[in-house]
Amino acid sequence: MLSAKSAQLRFQFGRNWLQYANHLSGERIESAKKSLMELLETRDLEGKRFLDIGSGSGVFSLVARQLGATVLSFDYDADSVTCTQAIKQKYRPDDTAWSVRQGSILDANLFRDLGEFDIVYAWGVLHHTGTMWTAMRNTCELVAAGGLLVVSIYNDQGWLSRYWKGVKVAYNRYTWLRPVFIAIYTPYFVGLRFLVCSMTGRRRLERGMSLWYDMIDWLGGFPFEVAKPGEVVDYYHQRGFQLIRMTTCGGRSGCNEFVFEKRG
Repeated sequence: MLSAKSAQLRFQFGRNWLQYANHLSGERIESAKKSLMELLETRDLEGKRFLDIGSGSGVFSLVARQLGATVLSFDYDADSVTCTQAIKQKYRPDDTAWSVRQGSILDANLFRDLGEFDIVYAWGVLHHTGTMWTAMRNTCELVAAGGLLVVSIYNDQGWLSRYWKGVKVAYNRYTWLRPVFIAIYTPYFVGLRFLVCSMTGRRRLERGMSLWYDMIDWLGGFPFEVAKPGEVVDYYHQRGFQLIRMTTCGGRSGCNEFVFEKRG
């Protein structure tokens, strides 16, 4: 678990998601749905049990439910739980096949009570727990035999990752410096987005995300841990998982994305 010192520096992820949810549009929901279908290589999750670890805004729980899955969402952050519940109330208020609860992937009592799922989805979550490898280990017990595990983990860039960790600690420790950090790094994020869009031909961010709230999440996102792609693959391979797909961020800042299948 987090030390008392680290807990005091923890970024308020849920507050950022609540702000994002105020700007959620049908277009962003469709973008999120498209990215999930492409990731899982399916357009139909009917009959599947879907676990959303660290549900955040709740958007991916929503689109998993729209695709037919029975969904359980949970998040450590109370504001994230509130946000997910608000999304459910707005779009699927009477849906008994979607449950939302508060909890931590580090809580052994919680994850042992949940059972097993056909799809366990932990996108951009486990590296924010403070004990990433423990969180990764706990995901293994939640995947049914033959089921899929989707994780994304921040890329290890060596000294640059240590630099960004320092930025995140300062952002959370010195609240008066936050406007300064935002002013300094906004041109960087805008320029990076322009470069990526120019190279890929995409006009908008994938997964229904927002440049502004992604930037705030990146600047403040502490706890912050990283891993090399091979480390993640080896870790899960040793625990009975086979890599199905992997998308790396090519040595840049950001997440490497993995889809594993649990061997029967």
